Amino acid sequence: MPEFSRDLDVYQGFNFKKDQQTAVGYILSVSIGGQALTADMETISDPEQPDKALTSKVVAVLNSYHWDTGVTDAMYFNGQLSTSNKTKIAEMLLGTFANVEVVFKYVVYEYDPIAKKYFKSNFVDSDLNGILEKNGDRLTIKVANNESREVQSPKNFAFQIGIKPKTLEQSVNVAAASSKNIVKKWGVTETA
Repeated sequence: MPEFSRDLDVYQGFNFKKDQQTAVGYILSVSIGGQALTADMETISDPEQPDKALTSKVVAVLNSYHWDTGVTDAMYFNGQLSTSNKTKIAEMLLGTFANVEVVFKYVVYEYDPIAKKYFKSNFVDSDLNGILEKNGDRLTIKVANNESREVQSPKNFAFQIGIKPKTLEQSVNVAAASSKNIVKKWGVTETA
């Protein structure tokens, strides 16, 4: 089965330049164990409409994304978080994870050299519902203690998370070019 794996440009994610054509990605919203992380990282305008002076805030700017595209395969995100979200995750890691549910929304943008514009290559229309992936006895979630040096302002911290789908059929949009959108399923509904 094909995989969808992208290395993303963190610098471009924070400091978007129209003449650069590297892939960028963002976690738009995420709640882990019922605790919502704050969308407090200011980003650029929509890469699909770079001339518009709209800015938005996201939870994280991504530097990689990986999904093997199977309905039960985990999604893996590596990105940069704000200081306040780093602190929330560190508190979670020091506590006990009684609730491993994750509700999240994300987007990955790539540049289409034929259409000469950015497009959403992997995204969701509504929140996805999953659970933290386990690797042996360990949950797949980490946050760095020291701030990242790749982008120094705003202060940000590296983090990673792996999320498996809940027993619920959900939809993920993937695309190979600006007009080549495919809807794939993530998760399966349990039958009685």
